Amino acid sequence: MKKPSKPKYDLFSDLYNSPVTCHCGEQSVTSTCHCEQSYALRGNLSSGQIQYTCGVDEAGRGPLAGRVYAAAVILNPDKPIMGLADSKILTQIKREELYIEIINKSKAYYIAYAEVKEIEELNILQATLLAMQRAIEGLGIQPSLALIDGNHIPPKLQIKAEAIIKGDSTVAEISAASILAKVARDNNMRELDKEFPEYGFAKHKGYATKEHLEAISKYGILPIHRKTFAPIKNATCHPT
Repeated sequence: MKKPSKPKYDLFSDLYNSPVTCHCGEQSVTSTCHCEQSYALRGNLSSGQIQYTCGVDEAGRGPLAGRVYAAAVILNPDKPIMGLADSKILTQIKREELYIEIINKSKAYYIAYAEVKEIEELNILQATLLAMQRAIEGLGIQPSLALIDGNHIPPKLQIKAEAIIKGDSTVAEISAASILAKVARDNNMRELDKEFPEYGFAKHKGYATKEHLEAISKYGILPIHRKTFAPIKNATCHPT
């Protein structure tokens, strides 16, 4: 079996660093239930072609540090996933279980991100839309429609798209994407915690908690902090 090539953007490593089935059936090392609704896999009877719909969501718009992540998912109607929901209402254990199930059962998935530098240069909204576009373009199968959580659509997207407010709690594909993006970002923050243990990133994930703000005051601003965000922009301390 041909080993899949490394994607241009981040195809996230599996939580347990073990091989799982990626999209298209290849092996790769990747780290209120509404699953009864039909997945958006639609046949075009006039052309005989199958048209795929992907769900898209982001994770990490609000934190003061780290990348903003996005994921795109095309679910497989022949392999239903029970328990899909907005990632924010799921426990960490349940999110991680569903993460593995999604990457094993989906028709296609891709996880991408925008770097802190891009967030600072573009602003957080545009960087988020960029990460979403990268996720959609990274799919191994080209969708004909993207269902995107929220009220914004990447401006340079080359396929049809629909923005759905609170789509992560009403559309299965978007719920799946929210879980992949959330788990990917949380794992990245745990890696940053190993590099900067005094900041507590594994616990607060970069959000503006009291603990995080106190660490910034004591230890200074890091390169991974978003310097255009007010709490960082207004801070005057930098690491020595």
